[in-house]
Amino acid sequence: MMKQIVTAPGMSCMHCKMTIEKAVKGLPGIASVNADPDTKKVEINFDEKTVTLEAIRRAIEEAGYDVE
Repeated sequence: MMKQIVTAPGMSCMHCKMTIEKAVKGLPGIASVNADPDTKKVEINFDEKTVTLEAIRRAIEEAGYDVE
């Protein structure tokens, strides 16, 4: 398992949190995801053999949020 934290500066509310978490949870190999609108951070625990960080970033971007 790998842990990664990315920043989603556009995340500002609980709706944003749920949208990002749902987008990431839909990918294979995701163990957990926790988006925090207060800090703009998204903590993801995932199996790097199953899903790449790039795929996770793309899922967040396709949900409508920039990733830093």
